[in-house]
Amino acid sequence: MTDTAQVIVIGGGMVGAAIAYGLAQSGAAVVMLDEDDGALRTARGNFGLVWTQSKGLGMQRYQEWSRRSAEIWGNFAREIEASVGVDAGHEQRGGLMLCSSPDEVAQSEALIAKMQAQAGNMPYDVTLLDRGELMAMVPGVAFGPDVVAAAYCPHDGHANPLKLLRGMHAGFQAAGGQYVPNAGVADIERAGAGYAAIAKDGRRFEAEKIVIACGHGIPALAAKTGLHCPTRPQRGQILVTERLDPILPMPMGSIRQTDEGSIMLGVSHEEVGFNDMNTGDVAGAIAARAVRILPALKTVNIVRAWGALRVMPPDGCPIYDESETWPGVFMATNHSGVTLAAVHARLLPRWILEGETPVGFEEFSVKRFDGTPHARPSH
Repeated sequence: MTDTAQVIVIGGGMVGAAIAYGLAQSGAAVVMLDEDDGALRTARGNFGLVWTQSKGLGMQRYQEWSRRSAEIWGNFAREIEASVGVDAGHEQRGGLMLCSSPDEVAQSEALIAKMQAQAGNMPYDVTLLDRGELMAMVPGVAFGPDVVAAAYCPHDGHANPLKLLRGMHAGFQAAGGQYVPNAGVADIERAGAGYAAIAKDGRRFEAEKIVIACGHGIPALAAKTGLHCPTRPQRGQILVTERLDPILPMPMGSIRQTDEGSIMLGVSHEEVGFNDMNTGDVAGAIAARAVRILPALKTVNIVRAWGALRVMPPDGCPIYDESETWPGVFMATNHSGVTLAAVHARLLPRWILEGETPVGFEEFSVKRFDGTPHARPSH
């Protein structure tokens, strides 16, 4: 079986779905190939922040990229809801990173200073609030005595990642995109003037261009096309409470209340390879910290817990690149799929279809890890 399209997107998770959605909205003939339910499914374990503060230390372009996405996220979410009736639960009321010790305050002060210095003439709108200022900002929240300060950013927010993913898939198909489940890709080959993606079950899909955006599957497929993808898995564990009346007016870093009322608690950063299990020691530490921050949570029931594997580049910043030896084959990967969904949908299609990139886009090239010059200047 051979299906032909203009673009094949390999991967139906947060990154692949956003890119495929944007390509279909641009009028391209797109096939999105997704794995089966035995896949790691990083997108389904997402915490759901649309976050800008602290993003991009060491790479100002990532901070600007995150800010740009946050700026257009509201319109992006409204577009999805208007077209397919799925509310992604997006709110942008600002976000807090809570400090529960003098050391955490000092670390936050140092980070803000570094980010402001790095930003130069660009604004880095993060303010460190003392406890009194924090309580005045969110007067209905009863913090524990350990909470002494918080970093506040007005551009931050959150969304429901599962609804977002469903909305992007529905919007993709409504725009004429072809979604193919149970189609994990085993190989990529040259085919005439384009390329073919070969599914594990032998099905063959041909297109002028291919976008490799399948998370942890990218390194093996990218290597077949002259691309290097040095990402690694990093486990994060999350706890979810029963549904409550609204008690949190905005996300607070590792604590947020969802649009459905439950409280999500996280997150860990564990180097354990491809082990995505949740563990009692880490879950216990997450719960204990949450109770110190918000004592009212002590009597609230935990109803779900899971571990999920982030796709983590060496410097934590996104990687976008096109193969020099297989032109028209692209890869896109990062660990901020929800935050960057809007720019992935709105701006990456121009790069893939027309070669048009935003200013400074070449900084995201994988070449930054080997010190070689960027081959493709932005337009």
